[in-house]
Amino acid sequence: MTLSVLLADDQALLRAAFRTLLDTADDITVVGEAADGREAVGLTRELRPDVVIMDIRMPDVDGLTATSQICADPDLRASRILILTTYETDEYVAQALRAGASGFIGKGIGAEALLDAVRTIANGDTLLSPAATRSLVARFLATPDGTPPHDPEALAVLTPREREMVALVATGLSNQEIADRMYLSPYTVRAHVQRAMMKLEARDRAQLVVIAYRTGLARPTPDPDPT
Repeated sequence: MTLSVLLADDQALLRAAFRTLLDTADDITVVGEAADGREAVGLTRELRPDVVIMDIRMPDVDGLTATSQICADPDLRASRILILTTYETDEYVAQALRAGASGFIGKGIGAEALLDAVRTIANGDTLLSPAATRSLVARFLATPDGTPPHDPEALAVLTPREREMVALVATGLSNQEIADRMYLSPYTVRAHVQRAMMKLEARDRAQLVVIAYRTGLARPTPDPDPT
């Protein structure tokens, strides 16, 4: 199956460079390019790409607003958003996760890493490194921002094992890492995580992380005492 990608960035040179990299893969094709968020939303509705690689800072409508509009549209549920960012710990990335983005990559990403990122996002997984989860997600998603927190009772639909899996996902662990820790197979872990996503109506693993922190299932780890 060929994965379709929409590139959204106001820098034409960067879009061209990413297109060149993506076109090296037999299983990925670039179906469109957008120079701002408004165009990105319109092309996503028209082209229904599997993955939208979205820059944050764009003229007219920025990437965060565009991400929110795409992820709020039930008809575009199958399109995943991969955020472009310069700094992994940028607060804008946490805002993008709240809006529904599935992960983020740096603009200096290499060719193979970019291809793997697209495949990972299209597969319904997420690009959340443990470092990003601890320093960014825990810092911003667990603190008040005017957004009503999720009701902890929403977790009642989960089995104890599923709650445990969601809590581990929230630490940034991959399926393989969770499997190694819990002495389970990666397939068993994936099944638990997917069932939790369905029950909580989460788009992907990134949204599970959001729910885990917003319901209090996961809590930020205090920074170690520098002394």
